[in-house]
Amino acid sequence: MIDKQSGIPIYIQIQSEIKKKMEDGVWKVGTSIPAERQLAEMFHVSRMTVRQAIQGLVDDNILQRRVGAGTFIAEKKLTERLEAVTSFTNLMLQEGKVPSTRIVSYGIRPASTQEQEALQLPENSNVMKIERIRYGDRVPILYEVAAIPEKIASLLTKEDIMDSLYKAIELKLGQPIGEAEQIMEASLVSEKIAPYLDVKLGSPVMKLRQITTLED
Repeated sequence: MIDKQSGIPIYIQIQSEIKKKMEDGVWKVGTSIPAERQLAEMFHVSRMTVRQAIQGLVDDNILQRRVGAGTFIAEKKLTERLEAVTSFTNLMLQEGKVPSTRIVSYGIRPASTQEQEALQLPENSNVMKIERIRYGDRVPILYEVAAIPEKIASLLTKEDIMDSLYKAIELKLGQPIGEAEQIMEASLVSEKIAPYLDVKLGSPVMKLRQITTLED
């Protein structure tokens, strides 16, 4: 409960109450929390105070605002840097499985703002966007979306895209793959991807975002 006489800022107390509901499993990861008006009534405070509390949790990546949808409990993310990068193809071979690939789509298009920042590209740059399904012993394991700078992508053939991109890039450039930074988070499979992975809509999956660099 909120104690207005405690000397602790009210918005801090609201944040603590929200975190407690998360810890107790009342509000679960990926679900929305009540609207500001409802929270204001729940805690008997002004909407401005609620807004201040929520913004602080958004800034701390505990809550996430979604335009037109509301405020949600943010998915937990794990970030790590990989000094040794192994391709999906090699991972499957190491497990004694036969890797294979099905191309969903590929083509050159303007890089998004996020892609420009991640790939350190100048404005108005293009990337090749590749969407593929990766299999191990014919079982779908991974839905992959890759964005490759046009300068590098122009060297790739369709046969390269059907195989290991890391291997193809290393051979074409004569430069080994360096390290990678990856962010992992638990998620729920979307309507678009579920059929490709042969799972039900909303099934739990692991979402991985990886930025890979070449060795200097």
